[in-house]
This record gives sequence, structure tokens and C-alpha cells, in this order.
Amino acid sequence: MPLVYCGACSHAPGITGRAERADTQTRQALESAFRRMGDDIRATRPDALVVIAAEHFANFFMNNMPAFAIGMADSYEGPIEDEAFLRIRRTTVPGNKALSRRLIENVMQTVDVAYAEEWKFDHGISVPLHFLTPDYDLPIVPANINCQGPPLAPLSRAWAFGEALRRAADSGPERIALIGAGGLSHWPATPDSGKINQEWDREFLRRWSANDREALLSYTDAETYREAGQGGFEIRTFIAAAAAAKGAKGTVDFCEPVPIFAVSCTLGSFQLPVA
Repeated sequence: MPLVYCGACSHAPGITGRAERADTQTRQALESAFRRMGDDIRATRPDALVVIAAEHFANFFMNNMPAFAIGMADSYEGPIEDEAFLRIRRTTVPGNKALSRRLIENVMQTVDVAYAEEWKFDHGISVPLHFLTPDYDLPIVPANINCQGPPLAPLSRAWAFGEALRRAADSGPERIALIGAGGLSHWPATPDSGKINQEWDREFLRRWSANDREALLSYTDAETYREAGQGGFEIRTFIAAAAAAKGAKGTVDFCEPVPIFAVSCTLGSFQLPVA
């Protein structure tokens, strides 16, 4: 069954943890955009949602840091952060071990991917799910791209990972939705936290919406670090989603800089053929 939904969104912890400190109108518009994305995903009647995220040393650390990983379990738990900080209640999130295994085996044909039978979600997955699947009734297949601990996989490999996930999703009978979850320019846990390069973000999203592979892969890590901070390395999740869209064009449904959230909060989706 062809992929039924493909998009990307922000996952900043401040979206839930510091919600009341943001401009009220902007916050409400952001939350409405998340709800619309959730409605759009449910309208495609998916059997599972693949979330390509960039986790933050919650499961993978410098002693064992895979470039790419996919979860393979019937359930997961999250968030791993303190509930009072993130303001999301820790819960069990359903998975689908058999489906994950089939996806992993297919992805392995072209991309060397690790798998994990235990996975505790951090805000990188928990924040999007809080809005997109608030009842936690949709099986999740978590995927991770190392965007935190260099050396990082080249952008071309993130693209290949997205292509492999699309091929794997298309090869089975299940209806699969997919999102990338990450940030654009941001400088987390530094004195520059709250700084946002809006011009850089807008140009990236222009390339992303056009699904311009050559332009998306032309960024270097040195340029990204200089213009978008170390948080900008998370564009790999957006790039993987673009690759999974298989040439479809995208629409940016929401993008507003929210300094207290330390990022331009962004949601977008690709116009896939109706399945």
C-alpha cells in the first residue's frame, strides 16, 4: 500500500513545557495547526505512524551511537523527561513489532540501520504525539537519525533513509503515515538559546516545499552550524521526510518564530496521491 501521509513538524520541549510564556495568539495558532495535522493523518486511516525523530541522548549515547535506528516493539514509554517539566503525562504508547521488523528488513536492503526493542521517547517524539495522537491509539514506529553527536551521517544518507522507509512502507499491505520531527535553526543549551535565523529557516522551507533534492543536500554541516546552530543539524529529519514523499510537493502549514520555544515552530505536509 502506498504511503498515505507524509509531513514534518517541530518537537521543541517548550511547546508544552513553556506554553503559557508564548504569545497567546501564536500559541493557539500553533496548537490549532498541530490539531489539523492530526486530523489530516487520521483522515488517511493509517494502520501505523512512522516518526523520524532526532532524540537527545535518551536512548543512544556516545558509547553506542547509531547513525540510523528504528524501534521494534509492541509498546514504548514516554516521555522520559520529568512530567512536571514537559507537562505531558508519562504513558505507554502502542507499537507494532511485526510491522517494525518488516520495515527494518526492507530498509536494510539499502541502508545500514540499527534496531531497538526498548525505546523511551523523549520530547522529540512525545511532543508531536501529544497533539497528533492525544489518545495514543495509533501504533507508532519510532525512527531516529543521529543529529546530536558528530560525526553525523551526510545529508545524502538521511535522504537515502527516507527513500528506504518509503520503499518499505509501499511494499506492505498496511496504510502507513510518516512524519519527520525536528527543528530548524536553534541553539539549545547555549547562551544563544532563543536565537532564531528566520531568513535561513524560510530558505530551507522553500527548498523543502519544492522537494528540491539537490538544493536540500547542498547544505554543509559547517554552514548549518554557523547559520542555524547545532540544533540545525536536525534538518535531517525534514530531509528524510522529503525523500519519503517521492517527489511530491509540500506546503508549509505553519511557521512562526517563538523565541521562548527556542525555534521557528513549523508544520508542513506533502501532497501525496490519494490512496
